[in-house]
Amino acid sequence: MQELLNSSVFTWVIVPALICIARITDVSLGTLRIIFISRGMKLLAPLVGFFEILIWLIAISQVMNNLDNIAHFFSYAVGFSLGNYLGIHLEEKLAMGKNVITIVTPDDASLLINFLREKGFSVTVVDGEGAKGAVHVLFTVIRRSELHLVVSIIKRFHPKAFYTVEDIRFVAGGVFPAVSNTSRFKFLSFLNAKK
Repeated sequence: MQELLNSSVFTWVIVPALICIARITDVSLGTLRIIFISRGMKLLAPLVGFFEILIWLIAISQVMNNLDNIAHFFSYAVGFSLGNYLGIHLEEKLAMGKNVITIVTPDDASLLINFLREKGFSVTVVDGEGAKGAVHVLFTVIRRSELHLVVSIIKRFHPKAFYTVEDIRFVAGGVFPAVSNTSRFKFLSFLNAKK
């Protein structure tokens, strides 16, 4: 065992790989912690932060104890970069929270409104004035996990509509449909059939 710890394979391959894995883990946890803070999760954010900083301390201590080993520096930097990528990917997969979608169209939006309402989404409609005349402004608050679905519905009914998507920290009341995987499949089948 002592031979392995003193070997160049351990110093130049194993320890740098462990540093890289530690950085990937702690940066990914940091991304999740920031998300939890922005969502107001007062208990989960500090818990994740505890493990994030513990792992970071282990990784940085290995780098600082071996300042003459360039492999440690590179593995630390690579781990940081990959951790950012993985953290963003995890955040997209979790899709926590709610979004408000604002849709602006000069065209008759009744088919889109009726379709969204039929599927359980709440839609608020306001008549407005755009640069080129009268417009309809639609607001709907949705779960982030349903964003791609609702955007595909908007594009199907009004491909030239202007729309924005914003994160919401807190929502009270409202209508949020319980969309199962079966319902999602039916939505997508409907959209594909209209192509």
